[in-house]
Amino acid sequence: MFQRRPLRSALVAVLAAGAVVAAAAPAVAAPPNNPTDQQLGSARSQQQAAAAEVGRIRGLVAATESELEKVGVQAEAAGTASLAADEALQEAQAAADRSAAQLQAAAASVAAAEARIARFSHDSYMNGNQLATSAALLDSAGPGELIQRAAMLDYVASNQVDVLGQLQAARVRQANADSAARQARDAMAAAQAAARSAKEAADARLAAQQTAYAQATAQKAAYDKQLQAAQIRLLQLQGARNAYQAWVAQRRAEEAAAAAAAERAARAAAEAAANAGSNSGGGGGGGGASAPGSSNYVKPSSGRVSSCFGWRWGALHAGVDLAAPIGTPIYAATSGLVRRAGPATGFGLAIYIQGDDGAVTVYGHVNRYFVSAGERVSAGEQIAEVGNRGQSTGPHLHFEVHPSGRMYGGAVDPVPWLNARGIYLGGCGG
Repeated sequence: MFQRRPLRSALVAVLAAGAVVAAAAPAVAAPPNNPTDQQLGSARSQQQAAAAEVGRIRGLVAATESELEKVGVQAEAAGTASLAADEALQEAQAAADRSAAQLQAAAASVAAAEARIARFSHDSYMNGNQLATSAALLDSAGPGELIQRAAMLDYVASNQVDVLGQLQAARVRQANADSAARQARDAMAAAQAAARSAKEAADARLAAQQTAYAQATAQKAAYDKQLQAAQIRLLQLQGARNAYQAWVAQRRAEEAAAAAAAERAARAAAEAAANAGSNSGGGGGGGGASAPGSSNYVKPSSGRVSSCFGWRWGALHAGVDLAAPIGTPIYAATSGLVRRAGPATGFGLAIYIQGDDGAVTVYGHVNRYFVSAGERVSAGEQIAEVGNRGQSTGPHLHFEVHPSGRMYGGAVDPVPWLNARGIYLGGCGG
């Protein structure tokens, strides 16, 4: 009887511990959908392709818009030239009309001169004036008739010369006016035809360029929609991946808590059993060890994972980015010696720590740092704050791990490296 009581007490303690573990075990939630890396990569490729096409179309729109402006100016100038040609043709037609009037006046002068000559010839013939001037004077009957005939002959001679001169001048004016009017009208008509042809060509080019611009803007609008859809799809997949990773991290944390509770319950049960036994022979030492590396490794900073380790666009992104506001604390991921702190190409400012395990951890784009080369730091000690220096597109911590101990080479994916040491960032499939 005395020996069975400790055994019964131990069984009760074990059953009680089991009940505690069962009570502490959390309800297991169904895992959310976890998009594959291939799906995420395809979505990123589609988003990048759509963005590239939008950029190309944006350049095409700018080029067609510039060409449209140029062609519009040319068409406007051609229209002005056509109006000027119309105006010049109207002026030439007016000049031709004036020349025609002058031609008509000259023709009337010619007709009048010809009529006067015809009358003079008729009068001379009817008066029998076939004699020379001297004969006509000698034939006078007396001094009075002589004077009268001399005056008449002088008038006739003067009048005949005047009529002939007017006839010749009228004919010259007639020929000049007709030639000038015809040349001016033909030249202006040719100029008008050339101006109208140039205007029609410019209008056609303008219409074609307007069509090209409308097509380019329509293409841009379509690709803008494709880009928006691709971005939404990528965000949906990335959000699903982040949710799955958060679920995984939560499960691991719950499992760790359950394991710790079970260990505590088992230890309590063992102690209860030992205390219940009257002949207990002294317990063995050694409490449960903490989680691997739990005191030697910490998360380098808070924030969300915004970019993962890997190759893209022909270059290696050698770390993981944790997006956080400027000033967010940055902690030493492990205890070790600061090898370098200060300006660093590409990072602006960076810190390099060689841990006690030999691995070098790198902290880039920091805003301010609080350690110096040669200083020893402990895991979890604040060494800097998040910044946006160097080649950075937004405030974040760029974190690298070089397990080989090399300062600038041998980088590996930090996510599984941290996971193996009990530190979970989430994101990047970790």
